[in-house]
Amino acid sequence: MSTVAFDVAAVRARFAALQRKTAFFDGPGGTQTPDAVIEAVASYLREANANLGGPFETSLRSDQVVDAAHDAAARFLGASPSEVGFGQNMTTLNFALTRALGRELSAGDEIVVTRLDHDANVSPWLELAHDLDLVVRFADLREDDCTLDYADVEAQIMERTRVVAFPWASNAVGSITDVRRVADLAHEVGALAWVDAVHYAPHGPIDVSAARVDVLVCSPYKFFGPHLGLFFGRREVIGGWRPYKVRPSADDPVSHRFETGTLAHELLAGCTAAIEYVESIGWDAIVAWERELGQRFLEGLPEAYTLHGIPSMDGRTPTFALTHPSHTPEMLADGLARRDVAAWPGNYYALEIMERLGLEDGCLRVGIVHYNTAEEVDRLLEALAELA
Repeated sequence: MSTVAFDVAAVRARFAALQRKTAFFDGPGGTQTPDAVIEAVASYLREANANLGGPFETSLRSDQVVDAAHDAAARFLGASPSEVGFGQNMTTLNFALTRALGRELSAGDEIVVTRLDHDANVSPWLELAHDLDLVVRFADLREDDCTLDYADVEAQIMERTRVVAFPWASNAVGSITDVRRVADLAHEVGALAWVDAVHYAPHGPIDVSAARVDVLVCSPYKFFGPHLGLFFGRREVIGGWRPYKVRPSADDPVSHRFETGTLAHELLAGCTAAIEYVESIGWDAIVAWERELGQRFLEGLPEAYTLHGIPSMDGRTPTFALTHPSHTPEMLADGLARRDVAAWPGNYYALEIMERLGLEDGCLRVGIVHYNTAEEVDRLLEALAELA
């Protein structure tokens, strides 16, 4: 019996996609979108489809849509609207932002990344290091529970460290990082705290000021919105960079300097609707319900499976990486798909952690979000037992 007062049926009624029989545990790869998001995208294309800065009605409406998206994103991240911006996706944004920062770096400068990171917060630094003769250091993880080794983070930070790049939460095993702790370590040597919040964003509140991060990137399609990328850059940091952009584009607000070309305005409308959707439910309710479902999964997981990561709901999101001694992740995912259960096999671009754990085939990743039900978790556990 549930101990959390959460009307999941009312939540699911807001998603046309959830009216089918599939149980979606693929959220870490992209969540389903509520109907309000779909309507916001369509409404923009019907009523406001124009470029910005014109004196006519549709252009004025587009201006309002873009401003509203920056306001909503600022609320979502605890930032100023002038410090948030959008782009095609997190990976593309991260390459653009790192390249802009690269103009401030010199040969021999050092970047610290972690073995918990998605490759979108590793490869941009490796490529920049290749171009500028930088040094990239890897902070290790604790193999027993797949959490960040903070002592090793501290050991990797040197006098010439310019950036410490790390995840708010691991997209592979769900471990949550103590963001403020790592940010403080970075700031002790004058380095930037550069955070990938893609996986954490649908699972808990973000406050960039309290966390003292300097740059943060995430993806609205992971928190019930459309496919695009979102970033935060502290004004005092990114305001001094020279971005790669066309000459007529805006220099202020500072974040607009990195929004090259024409944005997908319809997707910004959808992003606003997604954030308003999350606000309508509230983080306290989301966190409590996900914790209950995650605990239900952990308590019912068949013994044949190995869980890679924290064995409780403390310090993690409800994202679980599993292996089986005789079935590959692909075999398990195929078996679940035949039972109308969606889950991801592979490495999910988390190359470093998979190599560190010696998991050549990756894992089966099961991700719970707040629109899942206890009955769906039981279906998943029954299917895993059958496959085992």
